[in-house]
Amino acid sequence: MTRVALLRLLAGFGPAWLGLPGPACAGEANPPRAVVELFTSQGCSACPPADRLVTELARDPGVIALTLPVTYWDYLGWKDTLASTSFTARQRAYASMRGDRQVFTPQAVVNGAATVVGSDRAALERSIRDPGTAASLPVAIHSEADPHRIVIDVGPAPEAGRTAEVWLLPVTRAREVAIGRGENRGRTVTYRNVVRGMHHVGSWHGAPARYEVPRTALTEADADSYVVVLQAENNGPGRILGAARGPGL
Repeated sequence: MTRVALLRLLAGFGPAWLGLPGPACAGEANPPRAVVELFTSQGCSACPPADRLVTELARDPGVIALTLPVTYWDYLGWKDTLASTSFTARQRAYASMRGDRQVFTPQAVVNGAATVVGSDRAALERSIRDPGTAASLPVAIHSEADPHRIVIDVGPAPEAGRTAEVWLLPVTRAREVAIGRGENRGRTVTYRNVVRGMHHVGSWHGAPARYEVPRTALTEADADSYVVVLQAENNGPGRILGAARGPGL
């Protein structure tokens, strides 16, 4: 099985779209410096503080903060209404790549590299600021959407030999959930930037490239925006090299 095929199997990703040659990209006017992925669950009593922290981080123009609800606490009496087995697989793949096999909620991964307890504000902010561990998205990305397609321009690599994969993540910007059972019974939690799916767009080999994705890629559930992620991969998810946000994020 090829590397990309394995990744699609792990994460349940949809079909890939072929990258087309394109011009170099100037990126966003205020490009993000960090992508934060919060692995959370409606069935986890320790998660609401981390969910609130994601809401605060989402207001920072330099941070793309994402919520990825997982499934492994569903047995506690409440099935997470936003969770996906693909997010559970992604979290476990990160742990396997790190070699520590630590999977828990709330867990935050910064730029595909550093991992911290998702409710630990100080540790999370250090990871976002520290260029030696996680912070730094060296490849510029720009995206534009029209009624029929999303056009993604990925800039050049800062150094030779870089390769990565381009992913499109449909996102729901805000979702309020009343939790009826389990550890959070009676709570109403607002989740921000909830990932609703992941699509492999194409491979990137270090040169400027353009990709065109049908707008139908955003039809999952109640997605109302998207994020583009450029991520190095070697039998699993690695360092995130670039990212761009869609409208309203």
